[in-house]
Order: sequence, then structure tokens, then C-alpha cells
Amino acid sequence: MNVPSRPRLLFSHLATLVAATLGAFLSGDVRADRPNILWIYVDDMSDWVGCYGDPIAQTPHIDSLADGGVKFTRAYMPAPVCSTTRSALITGTMQTTHGLHQHRTMIKKPLPDGVVTVPELFRDAGYLTFNEAKDDYNFARDRDLLYSPEFNRPTRKQVNSHMVGRDVSWLKQLQGKPFFGQIQLKGGKIEGETGSKYPAPSRVSEDQVTVPPQYPDHPVFRNAIARHYEQIAETDAQVGAILSALKEYGLWENTAVFFFTDHGSPLPRAKQFLYEDGTKVPLVVQWPGGTDQITKHDQTRSDLVSGIDITTTSLGLAGIDIPKFMEGRDLFADDFQPRQYVISARDRMGNAIDRIRTVRSDNFRYIRNYKTDRALYQPQYRENYPTFVTLRELLAAGKLSPLQASYYDAENRPEEELYELTTDPHQTVNLAKHPDYDFVLKEHRRQLQQWEEATDDKGRYPESRASLRLVYQSSKGRCVTPEYDFLRKESTK
Repeated sequence: MNVPSRPRLLFSHLATLVAATLGAFLSGDVRADRPNILWIYVDDMSDWVGCYGDPIAQTPHIDSLADGGVKFTRAYMPAPVCSTTRSALITGTMQTTHGLHQHRTMIKKPLPDGVVTVPELFRDAGYLTFNEAKDDYNFARDRDLLYSPEFNRPTRKQVNSHMVGRDVSWLKQLQGKPFFGQIQLKGGKIEGETGSKYPAPSRVSEDQVTVPPQYPDHPVFRNAIARHYEQIAETDAQVGAILSALKEYGLWENTAVFFFTDHGSPLPRAKQFLYEDGTKVPLVVQWPGGTDQITKHDQTRSDLVSGIDITTTSLGLAGIDIPKFMEGRDLFADDFQPRQYVISARDRMGNAIDRIRTVRSDNFRYIRNYKTDRALYQPQYRENYPTFVTLRELLAAGKLSPLQASYYDAENRPEEELYELTTDPHQTVNLAKHPDYDFVLKEHRRQLQQWEEATDDKGRYPESRASLRLVYQSSKGRCVTPEYDFLRKESTK
């Protein structure tokens, strides 16, 4: 057997590497000046941030990102809950397009042929990929396809955990390696969910906060809001630790940092619901080595942005071809076309079956409720949060305003809602039946219908009985909607 000499073997390896790199460059797959891409991905956190004009928030590190990069003031996630949003962003498609819309999907199926995840595209382009640590996807996919095995973090395959504390010394191993990474922060989940059983916040007092009109001005809600400011401040400190590590290890200049959250705060009408509170998120992008490229428009942008645009923009900055199956837009592309509308969707939330769609336009939010036979607040896993317990107690005592009580009204849930956001930012006055807004209502309704048909919105089709059976079993039968009637009948036999 002929064994090549060491010089010949080395030359062969170098030639292969050069050929692969040159081929990728010439084919347009990767730019020579490609940056690292880092997603700082936060759970359950609203945009109560200093750079977004909040006077109470203590967020110097997030603010510094905005000062040196681009702040998007109207970014909206495709869903108001973790697993559906995350399934959308990691594929660059709406979760409703490929049946990834039920939170959480009980029978996880493979992605359709031809649909791959963002980390896989980066790995194909020569990037190291990692996730620290939550992913929470509604599909089946071998994590070894997504994340590089040489990345030395024991948490890289975990599904429902987050980065703990502020120690990010493990970032040092990324020196000299192009990478696409995600760092998951607890955000609104720090120290448990919000509510009166948790300690009083130390950085924002409960009498400092303002309670919006959709909630009662009650000590439990003041505590929940103040706690969220506390959670945001701690998240900001974690962001500061990440940014410091990037600078210490020489990664800062060529790393495009995306900071965003997966949906709004844990407050009752925020998380899981399609109002501004649940879908609107902070989105900041900074790339110190490519400042001219990302700030060529403005440092503050009011474009309507969908969360799936984060996906395509990340690929675009890295010079990776955006696959045709993706539905997002590259926010920094020379031929970028602003959105006129952003769609978001709510489907089953745990055991609570629902179907709601919303269209966010320049000045309006339109909401379509498809299941008007049930209350907006259905019994489900958040029932024991102090805020929900308080709402039920005040409802029973007749101490809620008509608006606050309406979320428990199973008989008068409107089919359509329309809010003018410049005059009604908290969405308290439904204009859907106001004759002066008839044209606006019909235009938003038309946009939603067109989108549902064009994307074959899978929320139009009922969930399988096999899946509902698993939901019923996992929630120990605490399911109230008629979709579970066949299981209740079985249990009485």
C-alpha cells in the first residue's frame, strides 16, 4: 500500500480546504468578510427598556447595544408563546405553514422535505453552531444536525433550560472560529413567575409603576409589574456579561449581536395573547465591524418587522443564500421592501384550545377570534399565577371593570376586534362595529384571508384525536372545551 508522505498529505488537505473555501466564495454562499452571528434570545420579556423610552427600566447594557447599532421599534413575534415562536424563527417560516403552531405539540413530526433549520445552513457554510440552551421546537430533529459536536458545553442538547448566572467564560473557545450561536436568557422567568408570593423588588418599587387599564390597580398587579422590571434589570446584567466576554476574547468586532425576546411579559393579557403586550418585542442589532452596513438606513427604524425576519437577516449578514422556503425578509438588504402588515397567530396553548389571528398594520391592530364559544381566559397551566387568582377573586366580588371582566365572558366574545393604536395604545376600545372604520376593518380582514389561503394556514384544520388524547392525559383531564368531549365520554364508560 502506498502511504503518502507527510508533506504530500498536508498539501492535499490544504488544497482541499482552499478549493472548498474558494468554491463557496465564488458560488456566493459565503462572503469573505462574514461576521459571527450571536442571538441573545430572552424568554417572556416585554420591551420595557430604557432605549425604548421606558423611564423606569435600568438597562444600560441593552441601551449601549442600541447606541452602537440599530433599534427596531415595531418588531412583532409570529406567536405570543415560546414553542411556536421558536419553531418559526429556527425555520424562517410562520409556524402555521408547516403545522408547528400548537403549544406544545404532543406528536412531533419531522420537518417537511426541503425545510432545514438555520443552524444547519450555517454549519453547511463552515460555521460552528451552538445553543445555550433552550430550543423548545414543535418538530422532531436530531440536535446533532443543528449544533456542532466540538462545541464543549454539556447543555447544548437541552430543550427547556437557560443560561444560568453570568459566567460566560466558555465563550473563549470560539476564538478564531466563525460561529452562529444562541444564548437563552430567562428574562421574565427569573426567580419564578410574577406575583405577590415573590419578594418585593429591590430596584423598582411597587408604587413607582403604572398599572394599565386592562388590569385592576391591585397590589398583586403592582408587584407583578415591578417584578418584571426587576427581571429585566437582571437580564440586562447578563447581557453586559456576554458583551464584556466578547470584547475580552477578541470576538466583539466581528460579531453581529441580535438582542430580542420571544414574546411579551407573563402578565395575563400579554403572554399567550395577540395584543401589543404579547407580540411586541425589543429588537436591537449591532455589528461593530460592519456598522456602515447595518446603519445605512437609520439607527432607529420603525419598519414593521416579523420575528422571522431575524432569521433571514442573520443569513443575509453572513452572505448565506436565503432558501426559497423561508418567509422572512432581510432587513439590511439593498433591495429591502418594508412590510405593510405583520401577522401573528395563537392556537392551542397547553390544554386551552383556541384559534386567533391578528394583523398589525401601521396604525391598527385587527384581531380575528375564530372560537367565540369560549372565554379568552380559559383554565390552563397559568391558572395558579397570583395575577390570575386575583382576577378570579375580583371577578367573583364584582370588582373588575367591564373591560377586565370581559376576558372571562364566554357568551359575548367578539368575532372581530379593531384598535387604533395611536389613540388607544392599550387596545381598550374595540372599533370593529364603528361605521367610521368599516373600510379599515374590511381591508385588514382581506389581508388576513389572503395570507391564510396563500400560506395554507394549518390552524384551519382540527388537531388529531391522537394528539388531543395526549394533551388530555398530560393535563389530567382538566380540559373544558368541546374538542375534548370524545375523551370525557370515554372516561365515563
